[in-house]
Amino acid sequence: MKKDITQDILEEWLENVRPYAFDGQVANYIPALSRQNPEELAVAIQYLNGESVEAGYTDATFTLQSISKVIALALALMDNGEDYVFDRVGMEPTGDPFHSIYRLEKTPGKPLNPMINAGALAVTNMIHGDTPDEKVGRLLSFIHDLTDDHTIGYNPEVASNEFETSFLNRSLLFYMKQHRIVKGSVEETLDAYTKQCAIEVNVCQLARIGALFANGGRDLESGRSIIPKHLARICKTFMVTCGMYDASGSFAIKVGIPAKSGVSGSVLASLNHFGGIAVYGPSLDEKGNSVVGLKLLELLSNRYDLSIF
Repeated sequence: MKKDITQDILEEWLENVRPYAFDGQVANYIPALSRQNPEELAVAIQYLNGESVEAGYTDATFTLQSISKVIALALALMDNGEDYVFDRVGMEPTGDPFHSIYRLEKTPGKPLNPMINAGALAVTNMIHGDTPDEKVGRLLSFIHDLTDDHTIGYNPEVASNEFETSFLNRSLLFYMKQHRIVKGSVEETLDAYTKQCAIEVNVCQLARIGALFANGGRDLESGRSIIPKHLARICKTFMVTCGMYDASGSFAIKVGIPAKSGVSGSVLASLNHFGGIAVYGPSLDEKGNSVVGLKLLELLSNRYDLSIF
């Protein structure tokens, strides 16, 4: 169902939330991300009927960061099947920070879900490919299919920054390797994961990914199934329960749309019978979510009654 949101309306709403860009801080633990401009805001909506509307700095590119976790999960499920994946990664939400190692000691070694860093690292380890570049190449080909855009690649500077500073993620991988959750080289898995997180898109490309998930994994034009419908449903369910880090519960109450955020300041939302929404606003709150992204999605959800609940 298409909502009557024109470009003028979207631009007005984006200007209304612009002051919130200064309520947070850009991610400063990754040097390349620390240079992002908090005033560079953008939003795009891709409807299921093929129409789209966007506003702001729509040509600005940003790295997927944790949003890539949803896409990698879909590919890992297609590569291995549900039983294999969920034997190694759980399905339960957590109130702990996304980089926490604490819960691994209780499981033991099995991450609670694929949206926290430990779970995402395990998922990347499962993607088929003999080398990190082969895994990333397959993931990029998958994204090219999802977006119908073969120009998308990864930012080598961001990938290098993250690889060099990923001491905690190395710890998570070594802990999981001890418990046989991950296989092979820790360094190679981390290489693939940091390149995965550094895949670069704009809001229009990201909104199209959200729309494809909303369309049951089918291409908007051809109707071709790119992600099996039941796997797309699994990914959207994780977006509801775990997609906004340890703020997922409050986001579900205030907004009620399946969504996933990344520390680049981007948010991907996917809504059945509607389409995909992507917001970019680099300033983050204390949970690691885009301040502008959360506020804009809350306003849109309340104004147009978009909550799934």
